[in-house]
Amino acid sequence: MNVAADSCFIRQGSEMVDRFSSTSTWERADAQWPNHEQRTLICARVSDETQDVRTFVFHTPDGRLFSFEPGQFITVSAEIDGKEVSRCYTISSPPTRPYALSITVKRTPGGVMSNWLHENMKAGVELKAFGPSGVFTPSSGPALKSLYLSAGSGVTPLMSMTRTAFDLGPNRDIVFIHSARTPKDIIFRRELSTLCGLSDQLRVIHVCEARGNEPDWSGPVGRLDLELLKEHVPDFREREVFICGPAGYMDASRTMLREGGHDPSRYHQESFNFAETVECVEEPASGSAAQVGYTVRLARSGRVFTMDASQTVLAAARKAGVPLPSSCSQGICGTCKTRVIEGSVEMKHNGGIRPREIEKGMRLMCCSRPTSDLVLDL
Repeated sequence: MNVAADSCFIRQGSEMVDRFSSTSTWERADAQWPNHEQRTLICARVSDETQDVRTFVFHTPDGRLFSFEPGQFITVSAEIDGKEVSRCYTISSPPTRPYALSITVKRTPGGVMSNWLHENMKAGVELKAFGPSGVFTPSSGPALKSLYLSAGSGVTPLMSMTRTAFDLGPNRDIVFIHSARTPKDIIFRRELSTLCGLSDQLRVIHVCEARGNEPDWSGPVGRLDLELLKEHVPDFREREVFICGPAGYMDASRTMLREGGHDPSRYHQESFNFAETVECVEEPASGSAAQVGYTVRLARSGRVFTMDASQTVLAAARKAGVPLPSSCSQGICGTCKTRVIEGSVEMKHNGGIRPREIEKGMRLMCCSRPTSDLVLDL
């Protein structure tokens, strides 16, 4: 979303404020959903976006509202073939419509969760999910003008940002460039066209690698490059850039922007591709430390389990049948971020937690091993 420095989202308890208007506030004391809290969602409807992409819309059984920032993701869980499987999916709906929440999922070959959702999810079916997480949000880069870049299913967080910007008004100056294989693979094509017709400062450009079954396609054909960017967005150096898509696409786009003179400090990208996440392998601790037994207590739920220093807290919790929010299990996504109230751990992460969060006692359970008994804020 395109937000000025004095008009960004500010979270104040249960209140989210958009300072474009002093009256644009929501009082939603019952809407908080911590990322460590697992809730039941009920599917309201399913819609096809393309031949292999579907949007799943959910509500809560008790009517509670949803509260999140555009660009964040949730972690969904389901029992598939007798095994609990968890995956992260970006929320594609805007927080300005809090009575429902949607995720838009591309069916990928071999994708356990994406195939299960496409085959089993329909109106009335329940799904477990942990609360919103992620820092890929407009509040990380407030600006007067924005440039959104996406490829494939990477469009989803930027669609949430675009929908939010449109709902809040006035017109935000946004240029949205989305790359797809062919015109029929463009996700949200019709809705983006409609939004452009209603907002004179939203421009959407679709770049397709091939025309496919639309020989009359008039949009750019090929791949996004610096020449195309300069032609369609001559002021790109003045814009805050938000980008999401396959790793190769993001790397190439970052290089393109740098070569074009764009300020790297105004560049924001999703940290990794959730759909390609794999479970990491436990690396056992060496020596006698592996034999030391520790007790872990969850302060909120009262659950208790024991473990030794050879395990990560997340792995030990799973073995004990205690559900903790998680996804990548590699210290990247930040889903399992938890405050350690008492005790200490040894943590080796891969960027999924910020220094200031560590200073506040937060740790990633997927890559933290205990050095004492623990009390966690869960």
